[in-house]
Amino acid sequence: MKPVVALVGRPNVGKSTLFNRLTKTRDAIVADFAGLTRDRHYGNGKQGSHEYIVIDTGGFEPDAASGIFKEMAKQTRQAVAEADIVLFVVDARAGLSAQDHDIAKYLRKLGKPCVLVANKAEGMTAGAQLVEFFELGLGEVFPVSAAHGQGTKQLVDVALERLALPEVDEDAPEQDPGVIKLAVAGRPNVGKSTLINTWLGEERLVAFDLPGTTRDAISVPFERNGQRFELVDTAGLRRRGQVFEAIEKFSVVKTLQAIESSSVVLLLIDATQGVTDQDAHIAGYILESGRAVVLAVNKWDAVDEYARELVKRSIETRLGFLKFAALHLISAQKRQGLGPLWDSIAQAHRAANCKMSTPVLTRLLLEAVQFQTPKKTGMYRPKLRYAHQGGMNPPIIIIHGNSLEHVTDAYKRFLEGRFRKEFDLIGTPLRIQMKSSSNPYSGKDGS
Repeated sequence: MKPVVALVGRPNVGKSTLFNRLTKTRDAIVADFAGLTRDRHYGNGKQGSHEYIVIDTGGFEPDAASGIFKEMAKQTRQAVAEADIVLFVVDARAGLSAQDHDIAKYLRKLGKPCVLVANKAEGMTAGAQLVEFFELGLGEVFPVSAAHGQGTKQLVDVALERLALPEVDEDAPEQDPGVIKLAVAGRPNVGKSTLINTWLGEERLVAFDLPGTTRDAISVPFERNGQRFELVDTAGLRRRGQVFEAIEKFSVVKTLQAIESSSVVLLLIDATQGVTDQDAHIAGYILESGRAVVLAVNKWDAVDEYARELVKRSIETRLGFLKFAALHLISAQKRQGLGPLWDSIAQAHRAANCKMSTPVLTRLLLEAVQFQTPKKTGMYRPKLRYAHQGGMNPPIIIIHGNSLEHVTDAYKRFLEGRFRKEFDLIGTPLRIQMKSSSNPYSGKDGS
């Protein structure tokens, strides 16, 4: 399970810049004024063999009484509740503020592992200029410059070290190969718990018409036609008697972690709402994680023909990057269309673990090149020589040759289509990697 790192601090201290640095993306919007980030923002980071989830938060005012700042404080509290460790970011150039003291008091009270990060510290040392931050009572101060990347690697090392994570054995099997771990994902109130209850034939999970009923990912063993499954409701279980307005522990993190550890993801979409931004974000994360996926539109019985057409078009346009996935139109409550789901889940699992022989891959590659050669770029025309499988779940095909860095994305999609058709790769992402041969005469004078 990936550890979770939350970035917390007052507005405009550089949390989003640090988020982009840790995730090696530009997903968080960055600008030099306060209050830009209002909601939690999630991303993946990796250092060495360890992967982690990073949460970016808005400016934190623990005692905010009303308005947008109260909502931002609520989002930050949720992020801290989800996190395994907190990076408390302060502004090394602006110095200590009363708001920093308020946040430090809140974090000390929680007792969660915390690292104090002095951002914008380019050109500074951890000496007299940063000594005032020791007043916060959170121990050592780590100077970094998120904008320039100074000290961020050491910061992640310190954070992961404090969590005492075990070394990752990449060769160790993650789960029983005879069990298909199926994560049911989707935004709140889409019918995930209802679907699992219908499959199980009992009210195993709490399900009623209130978004966010489920709070923590849980798994249920299930067997069908001799095939064992582990069903994961990615939002989890909250008992009716525990519905209260404290820190919400409905956790996006739990959904992301469940997706990461699953074999296949069933992405549920609400027919009455269509494809939302949240649906597209979850779908993007599934693709990024390399999980096999099946799409299902729930509550199909509750919409008319016009609404059905709109939903189909929105899937084509907003989820076009999952066109390799099977699509099912279902009603979990009325048990309509559920049978074929299992066939697609099994097919996606087989495709994700498909074994592709080197001779067949190379033959397909050479046939594709003969049918359509890659475009010439300047003086270079890529030469594709042979291919072999580089991994499973998702399948990875490695192509060797010369000048392959000039192969266009369009040509990669052309190759992907031919590989998919030959091996019937429905329901799984397929990754194609190009590996150019080095020139043995590079750097030597010709004679």
